[in-house]
Amino acid sequence: MKKKNDLILVIDLQNVYLPGQPWACPSLSENMGNIRKILDAGIAERAAFTRFVPPVTPQGTWEQYNTENAGINADPYLNDIIGEMKPYLEQWPLYDKSVYSSFKVREILRLASLSDRVVLTGVVAECCVLATMMDAIDLGFRTVYLTDCISGQSEKNERCIRKIAESFSSVHTLVMDSETYLAD
Repeated sequence: MKKKNDLILVIDLQNVYLPGQPWACPSLSENMGNIRKILDAGIAERAAFTRFVPPVTPQGTWEQYNTENAGINADPYLNDIIGEMKPYLEQWPLYDKSVYSSFKVREILRLASLSDRVVLTGVVAECCVLATMMDAIDLGFRTVYLTDCISGQSEKNERCIRKIAESFSSVHTLVMDSETYLAD
C-alpha cells in the first residue's frame, strides 16, 4: 500500500461509548476494528486522538451540559480512552478538548495543515464527528468520512450524518468505507 499524506483523526474513543455504558454506540466495537486496521496498516503520515473532557469553567450551554452530565464527567473510567486503543497512544498523540469539534485543538489544526486530507473516525457521528467535519470543511481541509469507522448512538443517526457528509461530496468530502480507503 502506498503511503498517504493524511491525518487519521480518531475522535473520542472513550469508555462511555462502549456497549452497556451511558452513551453506548451500538456499532462501536465493529468500527474500532476497522480503525485499528487503518492504524495498523501504517499508510498515513500522521494520526491523532482526541478525548472530550468537561471544561473547567463552562460557558453558556456547556454549563447546563456539565450539570446534567456531572456523574459521567466525574467518572475517570468513563472518560478514559478505550483499553484496546491505548497501545496506539504510544505512537500517536492524544489531545483533550472541551467542545465537540476536534479543530478547537490548535495542534490538530497544525497537523491537518501538514496533510492532504483529514480522515474522520470515532464517535459520536451526530455531535463530535459532525462538528469536526463541518469545521474541517469551513477551514478548507479535504475530508474523508469513513462510514465503517464512525459510530453514532443509533444506526438511524449514522445514516443521517452519512447523508450530510455525502451532500458535501465531492468538493469537500469523500465518503467511503475502510477497505476503499486502504485500497485508495
